[in-house]
Amino acid sequence: MTTTPDLIDLLAANLTPVRRLRPPMARAATWLALAAAIVALLAIAQGLRPDIAMVSRQSGFLVSLGGAVLTGVLATIAAFMLSLPDRSRLWIVLPAPALALWLSSIGYQCLTNWVSVQPGAVTLGETARCFATLVLTSLPLSLALLLMLRYAAALRPTSVVFAGSLAVAAITAVALSLFHGADATAMILMWNLGTAGMFVGLGSIFGKTMFSWVAPRPDLHVA
Repeated sequence: MTTTPDLIDLLAANLTPVRRLRPPMARAATWLALAAAIVALLAIAQGLRPDIAMVSRQSGFLVSLGGAVLTGVLATIAAFMLSLPDRSRLWIVLPAPALALWLSSIGYQCLTNWVSVQPGAVTLGETARCFATLVLTSLPLSLALLLMLRYAAALRPTSVVFAGSLAVAAITAVALSLFHGADATAMILMWNLGTAGMFVGLGSIFGKTMFSWVAPRPDLHVA
């Protein structure tokens, strides 16, 4: 059991300068730059989808892609804002309009274009490539976001991880839309919405545990 005087002496003896966190907008921009770099590297390694020139002229594709990009950007900003105790909890609703646009565009495309899935169009090889893109995009981004928020987010782990998971899911959806040609079919529900639900659900449930792994805090008993 550590007494109060001993605790004061211990803290004073091991006192080190504290480096202030960079502004949340600057850290959000850093993470988004990392996301853009990962997507660019995947584009170099895999190449864009063969019909990118054609679909880029379709309003449905552009609205869906733009909604996903905007959701990723706004959710990232919300995550870094929510990680600070002096910022309002209402930052959690910042990505809501973009998310509504993204999801509504996906739903509309699935309702109008589901018949475009031909027998044999979704193959095992394409599924494996989609999964590889999902992992190569979401895993490094999730780890980077977890490390960048590991100390600042301790007071609001669920809200922060909820917003961060949404950001990762949206960026992953952008990569899938750019590299694979199933964005206007039922595959988009399987990958985009399924990925978003998985990350948001796991993050909301295990947020506090995740932060305790990467930023353990000493258990001090004061007498």
